[in-house]
Amino acid sequence: MSLSDMLFGSFSNDIAVDLGTANTLVSMRGEGIVLIEPSVVAIEHDTGRVLAVGQDAKRMIGRTPGSITAIRPLKDGVISDFNVTEAMLRYFISRVRKRKFLFQPKPRVVVCVPSGVTEVEKRAVFEATMSAGARKAFLIEEPMAAAIGAGLPIHEPTGSMVVDIGGGTTEVAVISLGGIVVSRSSRTAGDEFDEAIANYVKRAFNVAIGERTSEDIKIEIGSAWPLVEEVDVEIKGRDLSTGLPRTITMESEEVREAIEDPTQSVIRAVTDTLEETPPELASDLMEYGIILTGGGALLRGLDERLRHETGMPVYVSDSALTNVVEGSAQALEEIDVLSSVLQGSR
Repeated sequence: MSLSDMLFGSFSNDIAVDLGTANTLVSMRGEGIVLIEPSVVAIEHDTGRVLAVGQDAKRMIGRTPGSITAIRPLKDGVISDFNVTEAMLRYFISRVRKRKFLFQPKPRVVVCVPSGVTEVEKRAVFEATMSAGARKAFLIEEPMAAAIGAGLPIHEPTGSMVVDIGGGTTEVAVISLGGIVVSRSSRTAGDEFDEAIANYVKRAFNVAIGERTSEDIKIEIGSAWPLVEEVDVEIKGRDLSTGLPRTITMESEEVREAIEDPTQSVIRAVTDTLEETPPELASDLMEYGIILTGGGALLRGLDERLRHETGMPVYVSDSALTNVVEGSAQALEEIDVLSSVLQGSR
């Protein structure tokens, strides 16, 4: 144990980070979730200076002058711009550390990564975390963190299946005895649903809409299974023929049609994983079912659609949006017990 661990152990400022393509969540030991912000950074072109991070930067998307760019430094769950990701992590870590004592040591930080990332991509996340101010850095695979956060019995000799649908990736895993037995990482997730809606509006109505509008449509009337009562929403966009603003009405049935391809991709990831699951664990899954987590799990009717496609019980976690960061925080809290699911410095 280091001198700082002995001196400051009782005032630990350990941090868990769900570094998502769409949103970043941060949990601090002893305080729970202390930050939920969009994974967006606004950069000034000429100087490379960071102008805004998180919600302030997201409000700039599609509204910035030519000298400023609002970007997402992660794509498909992995770092696409190392320097900007480091700047974003540094900002979030420093922001939550202000809540603690002035002379505390740098924190230990655990960060989630998709199960399908390469060793090079893992190294990029590790180095960005250390450069952002961590004393020690650990990585945990997202489906394992989601399973822990959802309260699944990961150390039991029974099979548990978790489907974590984020902004950049869909993670599917069957877990038993503290390890991932079978997994799939699909780069079809929330962002692809948004893009599919924007493409449909362009094709069907000859109207261009932005990614924020697409996301709003998905949240407001999107569904993967027919609704008891179908609804509609008014959309404002730019007419591609005249270049002028135009308002259209979109039905929930049309949104369902628009997102059918990415919905099928998520279903395929689940069924492909089930096909590779050992028979003994498959029987457990038939009894205990599939747990959906992540923001994408909140898409209306997705659980019903998966029940129909797989013939298995499917449940949406009560805290789907926060399971991953909660599981990461628990792994750091019980680092000796859960050390087998963490990768990184000790």
